[in-house]
Amino acid sequence: MQGDRYTRLISWLKVLFPLAALGLLSTLFLLSRAIDPGQAIPFAEKEVQDRLRDQQITGPFFTGATSEGDELSFYADVLTRPDGQTGMNHAENLRATINTPEGSTFRLQSDLADFDIAKDVADLLGKVILTTSTGYRLQSEKITSDLSGLNIQSPGAVHGTTPGGTLEAGAMSITQTDDQTAPQLVFTNRVKLIYKPKSKSE
Repeated sequence: MQGDRYTRLISWLKVLFPLAALGLLSTLFLLSRAIDPGQAIPFAEKEVQDRLRDQQITGPFFTGATSEGDELSFYADVLTRPDGQTGMNHAENLRATINTPEGSTFRLQSDLADFDIAKDVADLLGKVILTTSTGYRLQSEKITSDLSGLNIQSPGAVHGTTPGGTLEAGAMSITQTDDQTAPQLVFTNRVKLIYKPKSKSE
């Protein structure tokens, strides 16, 4: 009895497998007819040349650590090497995070960013926003950051909110001290702090 079932199963499979293969082949032929080989490639000639020259990467993500133990990560919409310059990169819509061994977190976002590997520096440009795990949210038109360690500088004006109120300053710096304590956030050049105490409900 069991042998008869096995024989019938083999007979059915001999019929089903060729039918399944035929169905797959038919689907491939239908799909191939839907594609027009003569259709234009959806890239203009200039865009192709720009991609080849600038060596564009879409959606790059990088993560790593410095010798001091700071964990770095960044994401961008587009990363290019302008005019084929070695050691130079240009990013659009950058998002970066720095986590220090002491537990501090710094998040940076900017419209544009230029990386100079030889000089070990990144220039964040446009609307640059810095937020910290200690409650600061600051904005500047330009912020520079070392690539191999925690050294963030705003050579121009910054403004934003702090745990105690609103703040304006002509310059700002964030550096790591030698004794490995929490990074120091320093404001200089006509600093203006408007204190806003929290209500009891907060």
